[in-house]
Amino acid sequence: MLSRREMLASSLATGAALASRRAVAQPSRRTIVDAQVHLWKAESEDWKWVPGMKPQMPEPFTIEKLVPLMDEAGVDRVVVVPPSWPGDRNDYGLEAAKRYPKRFAVMGRIPLKNPQTAALLPKWKEQPGMLGVRLTFNTPATLKWLDDGTADWFWPAAEKNGLPVMFLAFGNVSKFGPIAQRHPGLPLIIDHMGVNTAIAKEGKMAEKIGDAVALAKYPNVGIKMSNLVNASLEPYPFRDLNDHLKRVFDAYGPQRCYWGTDLTNTSFTRVSWSQRITHFTEELKFLSENDKDWVMGRAIRERLKWA
Repeated sequence: MLSRREMLASSLATGAALASRRAVAQPSRRTIVDAQVHLWKAESEDWKWVPGMKPQMPEPFTIEKLVPLMDEAGVDRVVVVPPSWPGDRNDYGLEAAKRYPKRFAVMGRIPLKNPQTAALLPKWKEQPGMLGVRLTFNTPATLKWLDDGTADWFWPAAEKNGLPVMFLAFGNVSKFGPIAQRHPGLPLIIDHMGVNTAIAKEGKMAEKIGDAVALAKYPNVGIKMSNLVNASLEPYPFRDLNDHLKRVFDAYGPQRCYWGTDLTNTSFTRVSWSQRITHFTEELKFLSENDKDWVMGRAIRERLKWA
C-alpha cells in the first residue's frame, strides 16, 4: 500500500504528464504582423504636409486610434510605413515605436534625390524602432529616378549597411530585376504585389503579377501580399484574387510572402481588419497552417530582423 508521500509524488507526476500533453496538443496562437500601416497626426506649424498632397483619410490616423483597432482585430504588431504627405519624415512612426516597442517598428522614408543622405545610412538602424527603408516610385517623376541615375547611389549604400528596402512601383516592378541581380545582399520587398485598382480595371492583373513573379528567382526579393482590397474588383473574400495570390505564393514560398493591409487606403465599411486576416487564415485553401504562421507574421519579422 502506497504511503501518503508516495501517493502525492505519483499525483504530481501524473499532473505534470497531463500538462505536458496539453502543451503539445494546444500550440500557442500565431503572431499576426501587419506589414504596412500608415500613421499620421493633424497638420500643424511644426508638422506641415507637402503642398498639394492629401492624406488617405480626412481625419488623422493616430497611435491612439490604431492601438485599440489592433487589439480588436487581434493584430500583435504593425510595420509603420510613414506616409508621403508629411514629406520625408519618420518622427511620428518612431514615436509609436518608442511608446510601444513590442508592437511597432518603422520602415523609414529618405530624401532619395539627395546623395548626401548616404551619410545617414550607417547609423540608420541605431534609431530605436527603425528597421529599414521604404521607397515610393508612383509618379512619372519618381519613376524617372530609376532610369536617370538619381537613385543609383542608394542601392549599394543600402546593401553595404544591411538595410531592407520596401518599394512601391505599381506596374513597374520589372525595373527592379537588374537591381536585385547587381545587389544580391540587398533585401528587396515588393509592395502590394506591384498591382492596384487601375491595373485590375485595365485587365492587366495577370501580366503585372507575372512581372512580380519573375523576380522570385532572386533570393533577396520578397513580396507583400497587401492592399488587396484595392486590387480586387469583388467584395470580400476577393475571390478574383485567388489565382493571383496562389501564383505569387507558389513562386516565393511562405518565407518570402508577407501579409499586410495598407489599412487606411480603403473604407473600413467595405471590409474590416479582422476580415483581412480571415481572408488568408480561412479563405485561401492552398495555405497550410504552417504557411499561415509564416505569411501572417513570422516571415516579415525574420526578413526585417525584428526580434
